[in-house]
Order: sequence, then C-alpha cells, then structure tokens
Amino acid sequence: MSGVLRRCAFRLAGTRSLATTATDITPRLKTFKIYRWNPDKPAEKPRLQEYQVNLNDCGPMVLDALLKIKNEQDATLTFRRSCREGICGSCAMNIGGRNTLACLCKIEPDISKQTKIYPLPHMYIVKDLVPDLTNFYKQYKSIQPYLQRSKVPEDGKENLQSIADRKKLDGLYECILCACCSTSCPSYWWNQEEYLGPAVLMQAYRWLIDSRDEASKIRKEMLQNSMSLYRCHTIMNCTRTCPKGLNPGKAIAEIKKALATD
Repeated sequence: MSGVLRRCAFRLAGTRSLATTATDITPRLKTFKIYRWNPDKPAEKPRLQEYQVNLNDCGPMVLDALLKIKNEQDATLTFRRSCREGICGSCAMNIGGRNTLACLCKIEPDISKQTKIYPLPHMYIVKDLVPDLTNFYKQYKSIQPYLQRSKVPEDGKENLQSIADRKKLDGLYECILCACCSTSCPSYWWNQEEYLGPAVLMQAYRWLIDSRDEASKIRKEMLQNSMSLYRCHTIMNCTRTCPKGLNPGKAIAEIKKALATD
C-alpha cells in the first residue's frame, strides 16, 4: 500500500472512531409534557403525558422531537405537520406558553427544564394537538380572498401592477394562515363566532389595498358592523406571537383608518 493510501485509510479509521465516540456519550434526556385527549374515550379527561427524548439523537426543532416520539415511543400521538419549512402552517401549536410553529421552534437545550406542548388555545380539539379550524377557514372564506374585477385586460394578459403598489402587499401576503395570531387574541377567544380575528382581517386588508382589485367598496361594507372588525382592542398578542414576523395589529389599524376616512 502506498503512503497516500495508508494516510487515507488512517484518516477514515479516525473518522469512524470519532463517530463511535459521539454515539457513546452520555444521553441528554429532555422531558416533553404533551397534551393528550382522545375523542374515542370521552370519559377520560385531557391530561399531560410525559415523554423523554435523547437530544443527542434528535433534530434541533420541536417538530423533530414530536416525530421521534411518534415514531419510536407512541404511535397514537396525533398532530398535524407537512412542509417542515414554516410554509404550510400545519404544525401550529402552543409550545412553552407561546403559539408558534413546531418546525420553526428550537428545542430548549437545558435538559433540566421541561417543555410543555398544548394545542392552539381556546379551540375545539379534534384529538391531542389537532385543533378544529372549521370556523377559522369559514371566516377566511367570508372575506372573499380572491381578486375581483368587472373586466379583464384588453390584451387578454395579466392584470398589471406598479412596483410601488406591489410593495404595499409586503408583510401581508406572506401569512400562511397558521392561526397562531388569532388563537392568541383574547378578543377572538371571547367573540370568535362573530369577530374575524387578526389572521383573517390581515388578509381582508391585503385585498382591500390591492390596486388590481375593484371590490373595495363591497369589502369595506362587509366590515362595517360592530363585531367583524371593531372587537379588536389592540392588545397586540397577534403581532408578538406571529412565527413569520408579520404585524396583524397594524393591518387591523389600517382597516379602521380606511373605514373612518372613507
């Protein structure tokens, strides 16, 4: 064997040795307390169930821990997830007292501290960490979240928009409808049958200011009542908890200003 080959073989053996050492280090067991409720067992009250996860053998995000628990410890644990990139909004839940996305929430590295995980607050629960978002999506549908025009461009192509008008939509269109903001809002907790909530109102504003849309008058009339919009008391929980860093509170304030000056 040549000298070069011997050196490569030595380095490879050293790499394998380091890998073996990494797996032999002391386990870092982190305790997760997860909300559990099964609708098939209505006589059983909701409870927190403890699981321990070795952080040495787990990804950095809370969703990684949940998947590891489901795959290796308890296949009955139920939660929503899809993209794992903070795009779909499926894994929205309350982690450590804050509404966020499990795929974007890093695991607290201090193993002496327990992490508590609940479903989004003040919502009907389907099972475990899965909230019923039927009413939330019904409210979203009610604002008619699509472009409305009486006529199409004469050239048959797309509806053009200036760079300045397009820029007005920044900070609005990025909303992924995860419902973190709406379910953190006390006003939504108290009036969610009639108050549209931060997420839906931000989307209403997104279409209200779209220069290509021609239904602004109708959109404003839909919000001119005592409940749909004006239950907002500017508590700003919505803005503090948004996992995408958006500002629903500002959008709601802009709608109020638009209605007041119309």
